[in-house]
Amino acid sequence: MSCRLSYLNLTAARLPTANNMDTTRLSSKGQLVLPKAIREADAWTEGTEFIVERVPEGVLLRPVRSLPATRLEDVIGCAGYRGPARSAADMERAIAQGVKARRGRGRY
Repeated sequence: MSCRLSYLNLTAARLPTANNMDTTRLSSKGQLVLPKAIREADAWTEGTEFIVERVPEGVLLRPVRSLPATRLEDVIGCAGYRGPARSAADMERAIAQGVKARRGRGRY
């Protein structure tokens, strides 16, 4: 017996049951209105963007979560390079050399 984990199964406790399920209707423009109780429960306001994904059960809407603002000081050095500082010209030459090598192998 296999245990299939899916987003739907993991969030089933948050989904409305058949007894209290709201319904909506697709408009001629392809628009749906999410019930107010659902919008308020998840604090979805006008302009909230969703990722639309086809799943075996139908369609899954997931709100797009924006990434927190990142400062250069927070991520500097995350690439793991420990050598001497390189100039922009040095980096551009290395990139051009890498592209040329890939093209020579029939890639790009």
